[in-house]
Amino acid sequence: MEEAAFAPAAPSSQAALAAALLSMSGEQVRAVLAEPPARAFRWVEAAAAIGLAQGQVRLGRMLLAGEGTAADPAAAVRWFAKAASAGDVEAMNMLGRCHENGWGVNVDFAEAAVWFTRAADAGDAWAEYNLGHLYLNGAGVARDAAHAVALYRRAAVRGHARAMNLVGRCLEHGWGEPADPEQAADWYRRSAEGGYFRGQYNHASALLAAGRREEAETWFARALGGASPSSRAVMIDGLRALGLL
Repeated sequence: MEEAAFAPAAPSSQAALAAALLSMSGEQVRAVLAEPPARAFRWVEAAAAIGLAQGQVRLGRMLLAGEGTAADPAAAVRWFAKAASAGDVEAMNMLGRCHENGWGVNVDFAEAAVWFTRAADAGDAWAEYNLGHLYLNGAGVARDAAHAVALYRRAAVRGHARAMNLVGRCLEHGWGEPADPEQAADWYRRSAEGGYFRGQYNHASALLAAGRREEAETWFARALGGASPSSRAVMIDGLRALGLL
């Protein structure tokens, strides 16, 4: 018989919440902090207050998105900074995202690059992927397409499906490395199989170009099913232009 998930009732005060958290195992803490936002918020807030980095990062994300509480991007940045100062790589990456996008702070690509670099150096695939964008576009750093491809490859090797798609694009267009359509197609396939809708669309396009229309249509359908509304609209326009819709 499967063991029930650990989901205790929240005590009435933050001090009691903190005491309860301190008495839990690491697995139990992870479980209670992973509850849906409305149920988790008071636990997350207490975990952040007693210095648990995982609680600080989750609280930052909840404040950023307005999940379980009112949105407060500036407060989110402060919690990410606390966790980052304790060495949490997810928090470092999220600080980079905040500076990159102006969430709770002014847009500052150079500062974003600092935080992405710290997290990437610690082996975080999302940070490698995000830092790759800055180098590819020359945002906050000197443009270096070759370094961008290297960062995408590092993330791709860790299983990052979006980075796989970007390796494919770089190889298709000759960004940072000599163009290699065959290798590009292989990376698109890996990204598609990893579930990323843009990789699926690009994989389908490569299959169509190779005369494998039936397989291409299957992957186009998967891409449309996973795309955001705006991306789906662009894809539909492209498929109409190809005479596939």
